[in-house]
Amino acid sequence: MNKQDDKKLWGGRFEKPMEKFTEEFTASVSYDQKLYRYDIIGSIAHCRMLTKQGILHEVERDMIITGLESILHDIEHGDFEFLVSLEDVHMNIEKRLIEKIGPVGGKLHTARSRNDQVALDSRLYARDAVKQIIELVRNLQRALVEQASQHTETIMPGYTHLQTAQPIVLAHHLLAYFEMFDRDAQRFSEIYQRVNVLPLGAGALAGTTFDIDRQYVARELGFDGVSRNSLDTVSDRDAFIEICSAASLVMMHLSRLSEEFILWSSSEFRFLRLSDGYCTGSSIMPQKRNPDVSELVRGKTGRVYGNLISLLTVMKGLPLAYNKDMQEDKEPLFDTIDTVVGSLRIYADMICTAAFNTERMRAVAGLGFSTATDLADYLVRGGLPFRDAHEVVGKMVAHCEKHQIDLPEVDLATMQGFHPSIGEDIYQFITVEKSVQSRRSYGGTAPEQVKVQLEAIRSRPEFA
Repeated sequence: MNKQDDKKLWGGRFEKPMEKFTEEFTASVSYDQKLYRYDIIGSIAHCRMLTKQGILHEVERDMIITGLESILHDIEHGDFEFLVSLEDVHMNIEKRLIEKIGPVGGKLHTARSRNDQVALDSRLYARDAVKQIIELVRNLQRALVEQASQHTETIMPGYTHLQTAQPIVLAHHLLAYFEMFDRDAQRFSEIYQRVNVLPLGAGALAGTTFDIDRQYVARELGFDGVSRNSLDTVSDRDAFIEICSAASLVMMHLSRLSEEFILWSSSEFRFLRLSDGYCTGSSIMPQKRNPDVSELVRGKTGRVYGNLISLLTVMKGLPLAYNKDMQEDKEPLFDTIDTVVGSLRIYADMICTAAFNTERMRAVAGLGFSTATDLADYLVRGGLPFRDAHEVVGKMVAHCEKHQIDLPEVDLATMQGFHPSIGEDIYQFITVEKSVQSRRSYGGTAPEQVKVQLEAIRSRPEFA
């Protein structure tokens, strides 16, 4: 590298070159080069605006845009070396532009700062990422709906405290995760509105003396509006923190689903068999089928949480406006988006190929006195206050545990010994099938209600 290559574009103020280690320590190009496409797209829009406003001549505009398009081609074809000595993606591209077209390339930076430039690049990147995440969440929801549609009559145990609670249908369980991911999609849709605001034009912190047209640039780049306060604009990283926060919720939901898939695919549960394509074996135990994808997604959740805390911590004590600390926003953001995108993609595919052991689910659903609440409800309909009915059934369950039998195995005379209002019809109320069918309240687990929910989902444009 010759001295000209090593010269900083901001170096006029300084008499001595930067120490090599300091240069490497402060550079961000190793990771912010990910923004190259957005940097070029934003620069082209900025160049067109400068020309429209009479700040650049049309010939200069054409030279700059041709040069930028050539640089984009070079980068995408591996013919571009990002130099640490040039610090970041912006300076690398600007330096190459000047090399390609001469001093006119230096005019591109008129009426902008790297402060508002990086804010623009990051928002363009984040905007695309948010749209991608929303679509991947919807794909995962479609996979859940497809599986749920096949299991509206499949009875399984419902749990609280990981203890048998009441029987439900598998479709109802799967649609619970549909609802979680629906909230995730809504959150990202709301974030998109706040991301989709143009920051370019804020300058370093105070705006610019040039007669620029920010609304024109916003229209060119598809932004819904422009930021209102230049000082806030270059200081703001809220949208990126929101992305990491919403991504943390997505990963939490995936982690909960992972935990259940891990349990369900164990030999103790035997509810689920994941496709071989999403499992691994053991180097020593030949019988093993490990649900590694679910375990890894569960583990990656902590990574995303860490990125959120990292960003919050970076921002918590910063005075206005831009500070070098804010360079630390990109790696957590990039890593979070890469992690959540990969996790959503693999989970949608894995759910589509999952096979549920419906016979095993039905058998286990009848264990653990899962219809005890139905027996209590029966007594309530006979006029007994619920708290009294609760006590009666509790004593009956204790009797069953002592004699190692289940509720439907208790003879009528013994039942009537616990309460005389119990009639011969009791047995039709304490089967798991009847228990599930009777829960017809809106949002309940009765197959007819689950089918209503599925129809409502399919009527939505994104799932039609």
